[in-house]
Amino acid sequence: MSSKSALRSVADLRLAGRRVFLRADLNVPLANGAVADDSRIRASIETLDFVRRAGGRVVLASHLGRPKAAPDPKYSLAPVAKYMRLPLAPDCVGPEVEAAVSRLRDGEALLLENLRFHAGEEKNDPAFVQKLARLCDVYVNDAFGTAHRAHASTEGLARVVPESGAGFLLTREVEALSKVRDSPEHPYLCILGGAKVSDKLAVLESLAARADAVAIGGAMAYTFLLARGEPVGKSRVEPELVETAKRLLAGRTELLLPVDHVVAANPDDTAGARTVERIPDGAMALDIGPRSRAAIETRVAKARTVFWNGPLGFFEKPPFDAGTRAVAEMLARSTGYTVVGGGDSLAAVQAAGVADRIRHLSTGGGASLEFLEGAALPGVEALRVRN
Repeated sequence: MSSKSALRSVADLRLAGRRVFLRADLNVPLANGAVADDSRIRASIETLDFVRRAGGRVVLASHLGRPKAAPDPKYSLAPVAKYMRLPLAPDCVGPEVEAAVSRLRDGEALLLENLRFHAGEEKNDPAFVQKLARLCDVYVNDAFGTAHRAHASTEGLARVVPESGAGFLLTREVEALSKVRDSPEHPYLCILGGAKVSDKLAVLESLAARADAVAIGGAMAYTFLLARGEPVGKSRVEPELVETAKRLLAGRTELLLPVDHVVAANPDDTAGARTVERIPDGAMALDIGPRSRAAIETRVAKARTVFWNGPLGFFEKPPFDAGTRAVAEMLARSTGYTVVGGGDSLAAVQAAGVADRIRHLSTGGGASLEFLEGAALPGVEALRVRN
């Protein structure tokens, strides 16, 4: 089956009276033993509710954090189960769990305990896959954020359960990111920020091959300015990537770099923040300045497709969050197809109150970037070959 073949939707599966293993991304931040941010939970509700209304018996599964392949109360999904008002199984495999699943009635749901309490999850161990398979008749993956990992619950299980499909969240992610990657309307503008060029190099090269322009902000911009011979003061740079930056600057796609900067002695020096066009020796650039924002806004206004990932400055601390917030508001005003991904970018969109005016908010994180690089995501490809 071609990797371009369509994904079968959960809406196309026979669910009534059947045990449905629903892999969701419930890896939420916790504080004082309670859910601190329910964004991922809310994103999973549409598919969960659909399966329950259709009479499926939901075996809901997720990981949380990075436990060392053994039970750890700190990483229990108990706070998530309490928040979702679902019963929590004592484990994710084994006779006791199988018995609990067998007691489910149509429309009921059970949350399994953290999948990563077992080494077999991340190792995609066939024996562990078979233990999970004993819990279900149908497999549905709605955890796009983990689709770039070939784990037992994201890849292995999809290949052994007779029927499988994609949840609504995963389907939307693949459709939106495919449009940005494979068939964007032009002019196509990408906005990339963040701390390191090395973190975004592969996706930057991939996007530069398709986009009409790439605006670069955040600390990663200063490696490019250094490559162009401009003063960067104490700004964070990656000297080992200067030659790579020079090569990208010489490419056919226009790279838009900051032309003014909000600088200070360090991120804690908020009182010393000022806007400059040339970065002084003792200063660190911590945000893009108003002229840089205006240059991006001009491109956003003309673009038919915009993809944004990564903050444009030291977003965590005002006044160095202004550039990032401004970009969120620009995209909200855009009439083009707008896609935003990355934790800080999503946070900026939420903080600006414009989330409902962005065409697609990608929750995928690393999976989104790997997809845009052109990588085949194991969790997605496993679903394709089942159709």
